[in-house]
Amino acid sequence: MILETKDVLGLEDLSAEEILGVLDVAAHFRAVFDRPVRSVPIMRGRTVVNFFHEPSTRTRISFELAEQRLSADIINFSAATSSFSKGETLRDTAENLAAMKIDMLIVRHSSPGAAQYLAKVLECSVINAGDGAHEHPTQGLLDIMTMRQRLGDMRGKKVTIIGDITHSRVARSNLWGLVKLGAEVTLCGPPTMIPGGLDKLGAKIEYNLEKAVADADVLNVLRIQLERHSSKSFPGNREYHRMYGITEDVVRKLKPDAFVMHPGPMNRDVEIASEVADGPRQVILDQVANGVAVRMALIYLLSGGDPRSLGGSAS
Repeated sequence: MILETKDVLGLEDLSAEEILGVLDVAAHFRAVFDRPVRSVPIMRGRTVVNFFHEPSTRTRISFELAEQRLSADIINFSAATSSFSKGETLRDTAENLAAMKIDMLIVRHSSPGAAQYLAKVLECSVINAGDGAHEHPTQGLLDIMTMRQRLGDMRGKKVTIIGDITHSRVARSNLWGLVKLGAEVTLCGPPTMIPGGLDKLGAKIEYNLEKAVADADVLNVLRIQLERHSSKSFPGNREYHRMYGITEDVVRKLKPDAFVMHPGPMNRDVEIASEVADGPRQVILDQVANGVAVRMALIYLLSGGDPRSLGGSAS
């Protein structure tokens, strides 16, 4: 058994062996994308509920496509169209979901710990699709999968994560996963965007962009979450782009094989220049494809799927 849990709530909770096991299964499903028939019946007759309390496009569609390819019955609801808009609590929602005897819940919520709470009160499996600024484990897994496709073994590889670290659940999931796999992680951004204490989790903190990217194997560029910043903590788009934006000038100084990632959605010409976002060094669309594969792998494994029936590792 690859996962020793009924839920996936964060990469902090997974071992290196569990992370690699999930990525091996995801690699198998990624290979299936090129076949005429892309679906498998592991979830036939089972119901997955996608509960998105926060707006989402990429993550929601990616989960829906993963569920469809596993032949699940799918129910979607969001806070705007649910009883949350009428004052229903998370506990009320959980109790109603439990009464419906669903098989799996995908939850995205603005409050850290919401997924953990639901996992405690529900018998079904829960996958965290992002909770506040805490974690976004499936994004972390797909990012690491994309890195491994180009870099192989992550031990000793140098990953620089740039941007709004304070508000980024993506940064935290990447950090937990990468450190467990032996990578060297540098966090870079303005001092107002990097909270204290992350160095204790194994990260190097660097406020100078030129130093942070000098020997990096990969840059993971985070979205500047403009909606969460006050004028005091965010100097303005133009100033941020000048100091920390990933431009063609920055890319030219990278190692020849280094590449650029972005979890999306992008603020073009704020954290990343359009020329870089569309250029030969980016692997953003690989991340999107790998996201479906990773989510298929998690749903498959949490539903009791046997990796041995897939014909071995595809990594």
